[in-house]
Amino acid sequence: MPLRKRYRKRATQPVTAVQLNLEMSGFTYHKWGGVQTSKAGDWIVDNGGEVYTVDAESFARTYVQTSPGRYVKSAPVWAEIARGDGEIRTKEGTTRYRAGDYLVFNNEDGSDGYSMSAERFLALYEQIDR
Repeated sequence: MPLRKRYRKRATQPVTAVQLNLEMSGFTYHKWGGVQTSKAGDWIVDNGGEVYTVDAESFARTYVQTSPGRYVKSAPVWAEIARGDGEIRTKEGTTRYRAGDYLVFNNEDGSDGYSMSAERFLALYEQIDR
């Protein structure tokens, strides 16, 4: 089993988000090397210029509102460095990653995962337990 470490998002890294509280069937878009799919109730997030959707249940468990339209990820994540190239299944679709990128999970058991470049991950997150 890979060694995952626990991280928290830096408090200086809020996001702007809007919930898709509309009667809709959702939409699809291309990002991170795969097709992503949104659904009614999901959130559109602008994370420092990177825009994507987040599953409604996942957003509710991991973010807290700081002001209208602004949120901070308050829940810890567990992350590991990818040893090779691959893809990870997310709640929205699939994301391709390269060796050295971070595989990030909202749950300690390795579920609700996604990936991001090491540079971006280390700019956004700090390790909790060293």
